[in-house]
Amino acid sequence: MDGRRTPVTRRDALRAAAGTLLTGAAAAGCARDAPSRPAAAADESRARPARKAHGAVRPAAAPHRFPGQPVQVAHGPRSRPRVALTFHGQGDPVLARAVLTEAERAGARVTVLAVGSWLDEHPGMARRILDGGHDLGNHTQRHLDINAMDEARAYAEITGCAQRLRRLTGSIGTWFRPSRAQYATPLVQDLARRAGYPHVLSYDVDSLDFTSPGVPAVTRKVAGELRNGSVVSLHFGYRDTIAALPLLLTEIDRRQLRAVTTTELLT
Repeated sequence: MDGRRTPVTRRDALRAAAGTLLTGAAAAGCARDAPSRPAAAADESRARPARKAHGAVRPAAAPHRFPGQPVQVAHGPRSRPRVALTFHGQGDPVLARAVLTEAERAGARVTVLAVGSWLDEHPGMARRILDGGHDLGNHTQRHLDINAMDEARAYAEITGCAQRLRRLTGSIGTWFRPSRAQYATPLVQDLARRAGYPHVLSYDVDSLDFTSPGVPAVTRKVAGELRNGSVVSLHFGYRDTIAALPLLLTEIDRRQLRAVTTTELLT
């Protein structure tokens, strides 16, 4: 079946297929995210931070230093049955909301690394992510090859997105992930620390969903490499990802793992 045409509503059928997942081959890299579409709804362009009943803006979490963890985090403790599903935040906000809703329906919490230009187009997504109990972080301002930039340009990419996150949520976000790369260079790691991020978030499982390989390929790839402490790289903006997510969440549950935010993974 073509994963791009699989209805998201067929969750039960997808669950039945979860036991047939096969081991996938390893690969790495940061995806070329799907281009964002202009916001269609007026409330997107007028988005404001959600407020509690008494009128105060709900606070967003700040970056946290985890003693004993390296500057560049690729996975969490292997001794605990937890995994973190992380999403590169760019693409059609309708698809992004579908991913968040599907995760929440299963009781899962995820980590979203948002692109600053995407937040400029869809500011309401920042609060939607946080209100769902998910982590929200920084994936640079324009999603260019940050490792290939000079110091000034790279720092501007990090701080540009950080400024937008602060304006929308009151925080620069909990994590920074380099764009178009699985790992940050030493220079980019230093710049991220200067911008306020004690750690750079990498991953040890790449779903390759951005290549649109079909739902079975995405599920095989992740299921074949998933283990305690895994940090999985996924993307908003791809229908394969939405259709594969129920299968992945079922497989996580079958293995008696919990899908948590990256902050929870390391806490």
